[in-house]
Amino acid sequence: MKTIHIISGPRNISTALMYSFAQRSDTSVIDEPFYAVYFLKTGVDHPGKNEVLNNQPHTEEAVLKNLFSQHPSPVFFIKNMAHHLEVVQHFPYEECENIFLVRNPLQIISSYAQVIEQPVMRDIGIEYQYNLFEKLTATGKQPIVLDTNLLLENPKVVLQKTCEAVGLPFEETMLLWPPGPKPYDGTWAPYWYSNVHKSTGFEKQPTSNRPLPEHLNSLYEEASIFYKKLLPFAIKP
Repeated sequence: MKTIHIISGPRNISTALMYSFAQRSDTSVIDEPFYAVYFLKTGVDHPGKNEVLNNQPHTEEAVLKNLFSQHPSPVFFIKNMAHHLEVVQHFPYEECENIFLVRNPLQIISSYAQVIEQPVMRDIGIEYQYNLFEKLTATGKQPIVLDTNLLLENPKVVLQKTCEAVGLPFEETMLLWPPGPKPYDGTWAPYWYSNVHKSTGFEKQPTSNRPLPEHLNSLYEEASIFYKKLLPFAIKP
């Protein structure tokens, strides 16, 4: 089994990317398996928290035990949030094709602030993404970087290059999916996935141009430092 592991910031197109891989003939997917662990280790409060806690294992050990034993397909796609992984101690990165999905922090923060009024750096995930990227690179296994804006410029070409990089054939089915909720959505989907449920493919959302709330300028400036360090590694159209 080949494991494709997405390490994403929030309010990115990670769910669309999960939908894309789910259309493949050889792939099963799972949506943010460490969300409950993140809640319990950090004490943060997000919309849908109770549903998550009622539907996911509460320990890292339990998640990992189940994670790699229930997906018999040749390819297994794991969607993880960087801020969830920050509290995980023993994820088997060495057994995965790790892909960092990044986005301009201005767009992430402007979108995130629509749900969480006062996000902090941990919420954005980009600093942890950069630090983990450096750590994995130091082991000799070069992770892949995808940038949302570059992917949306030419989804087919970027996905073709991504598949080549992880040793998979590209399938045209990855470019389209049916609208609406999916059976593999996390229980938090009603709170976060309204836009992607309207989509049938990779497309730039009008909300991408939301202005940045003034009180979040300093967070944007700090997050941009790490984004600019990762962007040169991103797959180009």
